[in-house]
Amino acid sequence: MRAKSSPRKPFPVGAILLVAVVVAVVGAVAWYWTGRVHGQQAKPASAATYVGAERCAQCHEAETKAWRTSHHAQAMQATTDSTVLGNFKDTHFAQDGVTATFQQDNKFSLRTDGPDGKPQDYPLPYTFGVYPLQQYLVLFPRGRMQSFVVAWDSREKQQGGQRWFDLYPGQKIATGDPLHWMGRNQTWNYMCADCHSTNLRKNYDLASDTYATTWSEVDVSCESCHGPGSNHLSWAQTHKKGSYQKDGESEGLVNNLKPASGSWAALQPDTGAMHWKGDARSHNEIETCARCHSRRHNITSDYQPGQPFLDAYVPSLLEDGVYYPDGQIQEEDYEWGSFLQSKMYHEGVTCSDCHDPHSAKLPAVGLNSVCGKCHSLQKFGGEQHHHHKADSAGALCVNCHMPTHTYMVVDVRRDHSLRVPRPDFSVAYGTPNACNQCHKDKSASWAADTVVKWYGPNRRQEAQFVAAIDAGRRGSANAEKSLSTLITDAAKPGIARATALNLIPEYMTPSSVPAVQSALGDPDALVRREAVRVLEPLPPKERVRLAAPLLSDPIRSVRIEAARLLAGTQPDLLQENQRTALDRAIAELIASETANAERPESHVNLALLYAQMGRMNDAENELQTALRLDPNNVPAMVNLADLYRQQRRDSEGEKWLEKAVATAPNAAEPIHALGLLRVRQKQYPAALALFAKAAALQPANARYSYVYAVALNSTGKPDQAITVLQQAHQRRPADREVLTGLISFERDKGNLPSAIAYARELVQLTPDDPNAKAMLAQLVQGQR
Repeated sequence: MRAKSSPRKPFPVGAILLVAVVVAVVGAVAWYWTGRVHGQQAKPASAATYVGAERCAQCHEAETKAWRTSHHAQAMQATTDSTVLGNFKDTHFAQDGVTATFQQDNKFSLRTDGPDGKPQDYPLPYTFGVYPLQQYLVLFPRGRMQSFVVAWDSREKQQGGQRWFDLYPGQKIATGDPLHWMGRNQTWNYMCADCHSTNLRKNYDLASDTYATTWSEVDVSCESCHGPGSNHLSWAQTHKKGSYQKDGESEGLVNNLKPASGSWAALQPDTGAMHWKGDARSHNEIETCARCHSRRHNITSDYQPGQPFLDAYVPSLLEDGVYYPDGQIQEEDYEWGSFLQSKMYHEGVTCSDCHDPHSAKLPAVGLNSVCGKCHSLQKFGGEQHHHHKADSAGALCVNCHMPTHTYMVVDVRRDHSLRVPRPDFSVAYGTPNACNQCHKDKSASWAADTVVKWYGPNRRQEAQFVAAIDAGRRGSANAEKSLSTLITDAAKPGIARATALNLIPEYMTPSSVPAVQSALGDPDALVRREAVRVLEPLPPKERVRLAAPLLSDPIRSVRIEAARLLAGTQPDLLQENQRTALDRAIAELIASETANAERPESHVNLALLYAQMGRMNDAENELQTALRLDPNNVPAMVNLADLYRQQRRDSEGEKWLEKAVATAPNAAEPIHALGLLRVRQKQYPAALALFAKAAALQPANARYSYVYAVALNSTGKPDQAITVLQQAHQRRPADREVLTGLISFERDKGNLPSAIAYARELVQLTPDDPNAKAMLAQLVQGQR
């Protein structure tokens, strides 16, 4: 099952305080989404009702005919002889500990091991998806449906299809694991239901841990995108009667996806590229598609078509493990996050410029012809451009500009960032490139040299953000400067600039504050949201000064981050209107978490919010709820232990930390937390061993190495402590805490030249930090 609603990580407990600085207030416009799209006022969704695709078909025959052939129309279907593609003739499957028999008597069913390990028969009421694979849903008690781990490969046999296959080959996923087909991360109701049916409502009840999920239509039909159609139907009936009243061009539609007037024209013929000439193009269509073609989680249980995407969802940024540092796809991103990076997006291209909006297919006249609508094939379609034979794979635009990645074993997806191949980035940053996707027997250096040979040393090379994102991920010495430059570069994609904001807290000094300050007023809500999150290390007064205006931001995802930041602020720091706005935004934040009340991480997040507000009993109750939903939830255990620490109840917290370590013996966080508890208990040898293990399990976490080094130094092992910090410094050169530890330990050993060298590095990293300069001056003075 594709995790469009990806499981969310709970927010961490606290943060390391950085440099406190005073910066200017950033204003924000206070307004909320009112249903306005394409410049006209849409009908309130509450006034409209869903009427069904068959009513639409009465007037829109051509569109309906195209839609019926689409994957949208087959996204989810009742199991029948015509909808089921798999072989259910008592077919047996066994692989990686999964055994199953697919059978059909009067109904389609599955025989496999149940929760108790004994074979059970399960009815399969629905198909899920259609091509290149089809999954089957298993109905469980309490309204829950689970996606079975064995799927049908619906490709042609000559392509390797027409077979059953395991979606997690080579992995033996045990019962109780969230990824097990009966586990929480395979639950249809949360993970993917809202993108496979129309007007889906989860209707989850926390008290009974049950679902009463409903939909208007089982598949993705007209009203999934256009919104409930009753008002449009009334408009159409009035129009037919000849008494049509023009209604602000909305035609009664909740979400009017009518394209802007204009056309693509060759404004500069020598470039070979078309540019839009006409009315401004809206992003409404892209945002409509984004809710299902993005990697995101929802922050409301009542999404309405036409609502701004970021008002209802929070998408993934260019996160390590999901995207490569240059923004290419690594894990599946569902197109939106990639497309935002493209020049096409910034030129106003929308999904329907390439895909038919009803069949979702590309024109059948050839892949290059799609590109040729806006890019001259005379200029870009010949060997003088692509340097491949005309009938070869290298002559297809998409093979160079939209390389593929395979997900779910058989599902080949193209990267929608539509980029120029950069094998030189592969050499410098380890990113993939389209050249080597075909030429697997060649090196990235060979590909980079070939590009230079073909296009010359003075070829066009657009500035990219890979250097900054890579520096931020690696902890390079130039990370702060590179990230600050990216944040303020309005020419770069908003998703890249938001990612830079996400990475910069580790490196932030007064030098980078102006970049963060400017981002708070950025036109892109994705950038504003991340800018708010960066303010956490600042003193409360400065947080209020900077973030309070964003409590009334037009976009919900920004408002709730401002609420998360300012929750628990002393009332005397807030003006009356700010207190009102904060209370309202906190209510929205709580509602955003309870929208996914079946997820333990939502309750961990609520617990952190309540603890920040001083509501300790509520925080404890939320953590206990998380553990009721998932008794093996390690973040809930660790946070509950930390809550007890704050309340001087370490004896209770100890049990939870020990259970967390037993549950996840290779997870660094509970091991490190248990080490800190052992220090408070003065069990120093035990603490040292735990710190060593945590640092070894997660070497990229400089904090773990620093604490381990401090423990070593405190137990009379300064040489080992210095070695640990030196290794950490090599991994994360910009970590100031590690540098400070090296300065201190080397100074205490009497090794002033080394201490001075590290102090100079620290001053170079933080040139505006008077403490770093004073430390260096003192060391130099001591050497004389």
